Amino acid sequence: MIDRNEVLETNRMIEHDLLDVRTITMGISLLDCADNDVDRMCGKIWDKITRRAGSLVKTGEDISRELGINIVNKRISVTPVSLVGASCCRSAADYVKVAETLDKAAKAVGVNFIGGFSALVNKGITPSERLLIESIPEALSKTDFVCSSVNVGSTRTGIDMDAVRLLGTIVKKTAEKTADKDSIGCAKLVVFCNAPDDNPFMAGAFHGVTEGDTVINVGVSGPGVVRSAVENVKGQSFEVLCETIKKTAFKVTRMGQLVAQEAAKRLNVPFGIVDLSLAPTPAVGDSVSDILEAMGLERTGAPGTTAALAILNDQVKKGGVMASSYVGGLSGAFIPVSEDQGMINAVNAGALTIEKLEAMTCVCSVGLDMIAIPGDTADTTIAGIIADEAAIGMINQKTTAVRVIPVIGKKVGETASFGGLLGYAPIMPVNTFSCADFVNRTGRIPAPVHSFKN
Repeated sequence: MIDRNEVLETNRMIEHDLLDVRTITMGISLLDCADNDVDRMCGKIWDKITRRAGSLVKTGEDISRELGINIVNKRISVTPVSLVGASCCRSAADYVKVAETLDKAAKAVGVNFIGGFSALVNKGITPSERLLIESIPEALSKTDFVCSSVNVGSTRTGIDMDAVRLLGTIVKKTAEKTADKDSIGCAKLVVFCNAPDDNPFMAGAFHGVTEGDTVINVGVSGPGVVRSAVENVKGQSFEVLCETIKKTAFKVTRMGQLVAQEAAKRLNVPFGIVDLSLAPTPAVGDSVSDILEAMGLERTGAPGTTAALAILNDQVKKGGVMASSYVGGLSGAFIPVSEDQGMINAVNAGALTIEKLEAMTCVCSVGLDMIAIPGDTADTTIAGIIADEAAIGMINQKTTAVRVIPVIGKKVGETASFGGLLGYAPIMPVNTFSCADFVNRTGRIPAPVHSFKN
């Protein structure tokens, strides 16, 4: 039974600690939209998305109003487009046409992002997948809401270094195509290793081929709530700290579970998972960095930062899995620089570098996320950064990702602005020593020995 104190506590979390549901994401399979004519396929895609997701936004708003819980985003994820487009897309221009259809459908139903302009190339690249990847710069420059992702490796298969090298070039071209907007196209492009099928968070969301026809996934947040709880146990033991984070994550996830089940029932769509990731925003107080500093660090990036993040990530998962039988996606703590005011402050103070962020990705939910780098960074260097993160994911059997933004025309010390939840970011220095001879090798990095499990 829920008592009065629990109700009051939840109200306090919502009103003072920025507790919210970050996203309701409807996953939609487009496999039945495949056709041998690209225009007919685009027509089918438009019809299915607008039919299935037509009431998604209104439903989210109704639930938000009735429960008093802020639901920040309503989004759509679709089947990786390279799989659907293989039937008819014969050029990069064909894939751009599909991206424009997705963008128009997203605008028609009122969602703020649509993910799934994606390819899964962790063991090799088909001609269709190569065309999609080559179309990404043009597609992201011509659309507003389309998000793209490419999975280049996994623990089971190793890393496709041909794809990694290609993506280094694609990231740079995407930056150049959107140079007039601080290269914002790169903020909508994620390169993964071990990408999950059921991730509701953009820009890496896509509807996995193992999923049903339509599903509802929910991503919760709540870094402000966790920070407030951690501040209340200042100076106490690690046992007390861990229990506090775990109990708080449990409460946050229960709220997400309630919203997910209600949305699924009203939309008559199966409930998929709750992703219990702590996803920060640029709003003051809604920061993962602030949690780490409340745990006892003078600044995020100081010695002890990776250990503190490991504690946070682990306890969030432990609390969440007790709150829902269907936890999935990424689930843990995100460390996007531009979307976290505390991270921005740490970078500006000189406490946080890309190298330290890379170390932190070994224990957090994803990887190098929303990091602005100089616009003249070589595409081989970007490929090297992607390879490093993919290696961390492959060896550690976890999801890692890279979303770096080489801001054309800007250098270290300047700032890039992306707006909204994407925030702004200081341009961070990148190691300038070359890795070109390494990333220009062809083929795959083999799967690690511990991948051979059956």
